[in-house]
Amino acid sequence: MSEVELVLDSQCSLGEGPMWDVDTGMFYWVDINQHCFHSLNPLTNEHQRYEIGQPVGTVVLRQQGGFLLALRDGFAFYDAATNQLEMIIDPESDKPESRFNDGAVDRQGRFWAGTMGKGDGGVLYRLDADLSLHTMQSGVTTSNGLGWSPDQKTLYYCDSGPRTIYQYDYDAASGAIENRRVFVQIEAGEGSPDGLTVDTEGFIWSARWDGWKIARFDPDGKLEREIPIPAARVTSCVFGGPDLTELYITSARTGFSDEQLKEQPLAGGVFRLQTDVKGIAEPKFAG
Repeated sequence: MSEVELVLDSQCSLGEGPMWDVDTGMFYWVDINQHCFHSLNPLTNEHQRYEIGQPVGTVVLRQQGGFLLALRDGFAFYDAATNQLEMIIDPESDKPESRFNDGAVDRQGRFWAGTMGKGDGGVLYRLDADLSLHTMQSGVTTSNGLGWSPDQKTLYYCDSGPRTIYQYDYDAASGAIENRRVFVQIEAGEGSPDGLTVDTEGFIWSARWDGWKIARFDPDGKLEREIPIPAARVTSCVFGGPDLTELYITSARTGFSDEQLKEQPLAGGVFRLQTDVKGIAEPKFAG
């Protein structure tokens, strides 16, 4: 394990949703509050910002090219070359206070993303390649990290409000989930679990909002290690790099005063950690 290093002092208000493209070696992430997403080529340090015009909860790649976004106003395809959005569906048009937050693509090419709004009115959805939409979990406070075990028998899903990462039995063929139970419950005062990723050993790497760290849990939910991050609001992480052994980490600076930011000047930046394990390649949306 190396020391955590700053990759880009991006000063994101609410950096989130990191994604690594194994085909191009590009790194992507969103800034929800700034209504945009970013790309970075770590080899050349070329950085680009894509203005979307509304809160962007997460960005993923499509198998046929372009991007799929989960936005305040629902799901949309995005063509970076033309800067055009093609709206697909807004399942919560009757909830003006809600927006999509985190999301991920399963290894069958289905896109999972959840919302947050008033109280526990959030919902986890699954968008299939034929663009059919399925409600997978309701009663969610702050929908967050998603990840699948290497054998594809377990889905991990974080609801940050109750500071809980859940696990479900997962049927890879149908995309069905059942038997929700608590995987990890974080104690009050220890921050809240946020985005997550799963490595090839089946361990879960969980970002800790207001916790200044990334925590790694074994498949039984036992804490295996903690990695300090020089930002309080650590939001998510994903494996990248040529052999998927580099952990890319996003963070936020929203909600802090100027005085508080003096204590964490790198808040909102993107960080990287060379690990001793390998991640699982992020799939692309099949639709």
